[in-house]
Amino acid sequence: MSEIKIVLVDDHQIVRDGIRALLSDNPQMKIVGEATNGYELFHILKTATPDVILLDISLPKMSGIEVAKILSSDFKRIKILMLSMYTSEDFIFNALKAGVHGYLPKNTTRDELLLAINEINNGREYFSKSISDTILKSYVNKAKYGEKVSQNNLNCLTNREREILQYVVEGMSNPDMAKRLCISVRTVETHKTSILKKLDLNNTVDLVKFAIKNNIIEL
Repeated sequence: MSEIKIVLVDDHQIVRDGIRALLSDNPQMKIVGEATNGYELFHILKTATPDVILLDISLPKMSGIEVAKILSSDFKRIKILMLSMYTSEDFIFNALKAGVHGYLPKNTTRDELLLAINEINNGREYFSKSISDTILKSYVNKAKYGEKVSQNNLNCLTNREREILQYVVEGMSNPDMAKRLCISVRTVETHKTSILKKLDLNNTVDLVKFAIKNNIIEL
């Protein structure tokens, strides 16, 4: 497995020291740069080519949201993992709109941090359970005001795809879905890709929103 190159962006030295210590004994991950603000980060990106950026929301000079918007526009290959003490709905949704690939609270465990880095580096999204719950509750509260899609769009999903969609909303991982349905993880990923394509959606968050608005899942 190739090495995952990481840049840390946080204005607190003690936080960067802590993350570096957590990752130091993992041979698959290498910190290739550290920045205290967005300007320092973009200077680093002139010479470094990280796979993942661990980004704080609260930064001096330029917020983490503003940094994420630039990264998602001009550095599309780089994955963004937001790591923040701010976990309210507004912060989370602003981060999602800015293009982040994952979001963790700063009190996350080492194991979950490593899992999140690996997941987004492999092209998937990762949100801690508390973050996923906030997203889900928001969509549940707003669902009655959302527009329904046509029945034709709903009919394009197979029974298996609806099962997958239900499990996605419940926060079940791909390996757990595979075990539950007695299929391979690759088959689960294929089904999820098919669902996104059929419904013209972009990511897991969009899937959750679609499912709740159209009453095709059990909450």
